[in-house]
Amino acid sequence: MDNSVLVVGGGIAGLALARALRERDVPVEIAERGGSETGGLAINLPGNAITALTALGVGEGLQKLGRPTRRREYRSARDRVLFAVDEDDFWGPEARPRCVRRKDLLALLADGLDVPRHAPGAVESVRQAPGGAEAVFADDTSQRYGFIAGADGVRSVVRTSLFGAASTRQSLLSAASWRFMAPNPGVDCWTVWSGDGGAFLLLPVDEHEVYGYASGVRGGPIGAEPSWLHETFGDFPDPVRAVLASIEKDPATLYHSPIEEVRAASWASGRCALIGDAAHATAPVWAQGAALAVEDALVLSGLLAGGEWDTVGARYEAKRRDRVTHVQTATDRFSRAAGLPTWLRNPLMPIVGPRVYRETYGSLRTLDLK
Repeated sequence: MDNSVLVVGGGIAGLALARALRERDVPVEIAERGGSETGGLAINLPGNAITALTALGVGEGLQKLGRPTRRREYRSARDRVLFAVDEDDFWGPEARPRCVRRKDLLALLADGLDVPRHAPGAVESVRQAPGGAEAVFADDTSQRYGFIAGADGVRSVVRTSLFGAASTRQSLLSAASWRFMAPNPGVDCWTVWSGDGGAFLLLPVDEHEVYGYASGVRGGPIGAEPSWLHETFGDFPDPVRAVLASIEKDPATLYHSPIEEVRAASWASGRCALIGDAAHATAPVWAQGAALAVEDALVLSGLLAGGEWDTVGARYEAKRRDRVTHVQTATDRFSRAAGLPTWLRNPLMPIVGPRVYRETYGSLRTLDLK
């Protein structure tokens, strides 16, 4: 297997990389631990995610999923529009943002992907080996590969094996979040309401259902019981209250999790590299998780197809680092601003909000794959 790539992780990042490698005739195998607790949720795909997925070859299928997002509205806790963005105008028809169900996106990426799956799929550790890298699996067997890519998320086994466990940190925005699906209460665009205690986002997946996200805004802990949602957002506008009433009847739709970020000093070592959240997870302020992951996959696959695998990791990181740093810096800046008291934040938002949106996404509208 010295001429093949092992992709550790079968989520969006891993499937995108396997698909891109297959397209370039690079032998590839996937090892996946299995089981995703978020498969029933949705995902917000900004314009650069659409561009990357189109470059991956799934753009036509993507247009059949979910619903396009043509407008954003940032609102106060009293439902006043602080500022709005015409996303259709900003991104254009070829890169129009979209909200899709996560399971549908995973199915699209896996469709027709004839790639061997390692059984058992759980990788316990990886290590460097002469002319390649070696993976140790859950059944205590090991196998050598020409290259190993860690696409295994925030809790990456590959990253821990290579660099230790000191790369994760709590988000500046909030310690945790709630995510859910709910009947659409009449929301027709990406809409977030922000108050002193938290932010509540609703995003239509179709005419009947919305994807919801709720978190604190000052980095502190938030309740792990659904009662926190009612205590924090119970006096928010009608659409929020309607959704709260809906999820109260069906708490099984709620998913609570910490917001952990990865700020790794290095993403590559020898013939191993990290992509997606394993390399650079950020708070979902700008919805860049899937976007950066697919971009990573396209760049890394192109370099692997070009040969000289001993230097691929370093070249991949050099090509991707500035773009990721831009997103991380923008995430930190917005997270700090979101934590300002509303008496200060709300008057500032109409002035600085549109500019920050343009500055953050402007440099992401083009994708260099050379």
